[in-house]
Amino acid sequence: MPATPTPETVAVARTRDWPPLPLVEWRPTLDTLHLWTQIVGKTSLALAPMVNHWWQVTLAVSARGLRTRPLPSAGGVFDLEFDFVDHRLVARASADATASISLSPQPVAEFYREYLAMLRKLDVECAMWPVPVEMVEAIPFAEDFIHASYDADAVSRFRRVLVESNRVFEIFRGRFLGKVSPVQFFWGGFDLACTRFSGRPAPRHPGGVPHCPDYVMIEAESHENFSAGWWPGSPDGPVREPAYYAYAYPEPDGSAAAAIRPREARYDRDMREFILPYEAVRTARDPDAMLLAFLQSTYEVSANLGRWDRERLERAPVP
Repeated sequence: MPATPTPETVAVARTRDWPPLPLVEWRPTLDTLHLWTQIVGKTSLALAPMVNHWWQVTLAVSARGLRTRPLPSAGGVFDLEFDFVDHRLVARASADATASISLSPQPVAEFYREYLAMLRKLDVECAMWPVPVEMVEAIPFAEDFIHASYDADAVSRFRRVLVESNRVFEIFRGRFLGKVSPVQFFWGGFDLACTRFSGRPAPRHPGGVPHCPDYVMIEAESHENFSAGWWPGSPDGPVREPAYYAYAYPEPDGSAAAAIRPREARYDRDMREFILPYEAVRTARDPDAMLLAFLQSTYEVSANLGRWDRERLERAPVP
């Protein structure tokens, strides 16, 4: 007969499912992995048909890491997956061919060289712009010998954060009847997000994102939306730890003073976003309930202040 769970065993399970991921401990790996995901993401940008808000270029959380959607090639389709269990980047083609490269400490330039060779092995031709976007420092991939870290343990914990966060975001996504994005990973900002839309057009976005053409953000924020996600934080910014975020575009008046849940959440005036530290969620007695409370309360504030037609857009709870 199975043993009855105790608070201690529950705490161990919670730590296993929602692992610690302090930014300072894995920043070199994060910086390198961010650039590697941009290389793969730019392949989708080069090959996939355009979809509103650039949804064709994002990555999706898989059981083992992050994957592209099927991409067209001369021989049919192929996909790419960052396997953070075996620590390989795997390419699979519909023509029955498979190739992979190791995820291990190596410069971005070397990874980029091996990546292009892997695509050639699968007869995939891809003309990408080989420079990072949405980053202050934009070293061309082929010239970047600075970023070369890969801590497999940290990446394994990152995968578990993605898996758990994705699972809760999917619950939140399913409560909406209106236009809603997939739960998807944006390799430009290195964040996992899900976005709901009011159905109305939005004011033209001003752009200004580093090394990113303004038309990209104009398309991304073309319609009124509420977006929530997870982000590893930035050592040079106001949020220097992994956190969940939420914001509305355009931001309705009164957002900064609105009451949200849980008590660990706040409105960050520099980011102009609601912020909930990941550490608060992972150490909570019920991480799912805390994260869902944050997503729901920030959405309600944004939708109410923005005068969304909530009755038409929301699904009644399913028993």
